[in-house]
Amino acid sequence: MVGLSTAELEILAATASHELLLFASVGILFIGFDDLLFDILWFVTGSRDEATPYLADMRRQGQVIGPLAVFVPAWEEADVLPAMIRRTLSAWQGEDFRLYLGCYPNDVATLFAVSPLIAADPRLRLVIGEGAGPTTKGDNLNRLWDAMGADERIENIRFAGVVLHDAEDVVHRGELALYRAGLARHAMVQIPVLPLLGIGRQWVAGHYADEFAEAHGKDMVLRGRLGAPLPSAGVGCALTRNTLTFLSLQRGGSPFRPDSLTEDYEMGILVGTHGLSTAFVAAIDEDGEWIVSRGPFPATLSGAIRQKSRWITGIALAGWDHLGWRGPERGAWTARWMLWRDRRAPLAAAVLLAAYAALLANAICIAGHHFLGWQARPPGALLPLLMGMSGVLLLWRLGMRGHFAARAYGWRQGLLAVPRAFVANIVAMMAARKALADYWRMLRSGRVVWDKTRRSESDLLLMASATPVRRR
Repeated sequence: MVGLSTAELEILAATASHELLLFASVGILFIGFDDLLFDILWFVTGSRDEATPYLADMRRQGQVIGPLAVFVPAWEEADVLPAMIRRTLSAWQGEDFRLYLGCYPNDVATLFAVSPLIAADPRLRLVIGEGAGPTTKGDNLNRLWDAMGADERIENIRFAGVVLHDAEDVVHRGELALYRAGLARHAMVQIPVLPLLGIGRQWVAGHYADEFAEAHGKDMVLRGRLGAPLPSAGVGCALTRNTLTFLSLQRGGSPFRPDSLTEDYEMGILVGTHGLSTAFVAAIDEDGEWIVSRGPFPATLSGAIRQKSRWITGIALAGWDHLGWRGPERGAWTARWMLWRDRRAPLAAAVLLAAYAALLANAICIAGHHFLGWQARPPGALLPLLMGMSGVLLLWRLGMRGHFAARAYGWRQGLLAVPRAFVANIVAMMAARKALADYWRMLRSGRVVWDKTRRSESDLLLMASATPVRRR
């Protein structure tokens, strides 16, 4: 009986190892060739004469005139919001703007934390929602939109544009000037977003740095070159007043979708889908600093899984329901390709899970061969070929990730990006599992709740110690 069960285990382990390796290799090839084509296009479409724009040159080409409204939705942000407000007011001295803070009546800690600042500075406007929080970020932003409209009617003014930021962001002093120049030619402008790194944040938070460095160093750049709709990151983003008015008319009075977990992403895609001009602008100011938006990202595995699952649910699952596969009249197939790339996260997680499970099954086979006398079975000619090609594509992907991380953060972080890919894979697999469960609950209950990222004391210290990003 023991011999029979051991033989069954041998067959099961060998079969599982072979089938999982086959599935993982094909999946890695499929996704890897997709990435390789994207990378080739990035190289081919680039030009040696493509100069990095300077803020001073952009401003000479024209600017929008009028005040800018800055929307900052907040729920349980008492620890970080006051520091963000002080830092923003200091960085944007002399600029014509009004900062709208969206709070909830049952978030007493945040209200007490920001009230003294609001009372002391007319550039701040507190907007307290009628209902208890949290609702969704989109709902909060719509309340800020309504408050801005009321101010315009009462004061007989008109805002030129709206800037989106979060309660933990570290803004750049040249940001509003860049938006004024960019919005003179485009309906939406997105600047690079770079996560903050510090001591004890090299692994989980570091994998965000790797991903954003590549996404905003290559992916967004190529999407702009190809004329595909650009997703908004929700921070470091500005839209003209007319653009949001247009979206508001399309949605019955509210420009932001209140039942979405990624209303910022959907908004950017919709702007491009309707044929309005969008731009990703990585510019340099007169001191040689990159104009970027910075902020802390989760440094714990649980925090990263929560945040990533929200993104997967909103973009890959619910976003499919909300946006379908629409694209602008020109470049519709390019737009659909970008949507596929945005929504492939669950498939990529399944491929990763199969790959790690295959490694485990293969380890069991090797142990059985050495200790139980199992017979090693040759894999055949196809599987080694697929695995070899998959390995080459994985090495290419790691190389590209390390290259862009090094460009943004220096060579040490570029090297760390390689082992951090394992952390990114773990987060992706666990987040995809949670996203599927969350999406199922959303469909059954019909409720969407703002499952926001929790901030810690270390986030406050990291924001206070943020230094400018110099051109490398």
